[in-house]
Amino acid sequence: MKLINILKRATAVIAITFAAVTAANADTPITRDDGVTVIHLDEYSGYFSAEETVAGLKAGEYEFVITNKAKKLVGFQIQRLSDKETLDMFPLEPGETRISRVTIGEDGVRFRCPINPTPWYDLDVIKKG
Repeated sequence: MKLINILKRATAVIAITFAAVTAANADTPITRDDGVTVIHLDEYSGYFSAEETVAGLKAGEYEFVITNKAKKLVGFQIQRLSDKETLDMFPLEPGETRISRVTIGEDGVRFRCPINPTPWYDLDVIKKG
């Protein structure tokens, strides 16, 4: 049982480290004329990778474009950080892309895969819009 817990923690650390490195090489998010900022997320088996940086986001409307790059069913769940209310949640078949449009306040949000458990990705550095 201890070995399983150690492996789970090591996997989470590797996934978070990979996400941080990926984010460091990411593009700046584009805000469309309608005021919606778009962030593309690729979901793999056990982690997410962002095309755009998720650091320094401002409060406002966002579209998360999630693509399942795993070879199995995965999911996407996004919650408000302050009260853990789920703002959106859905499954994704292999190769499928779906969009989650949410309003992010200054308290931030977090997301994960509830089907193929990933660590929570906290977006808690939101600035005033």
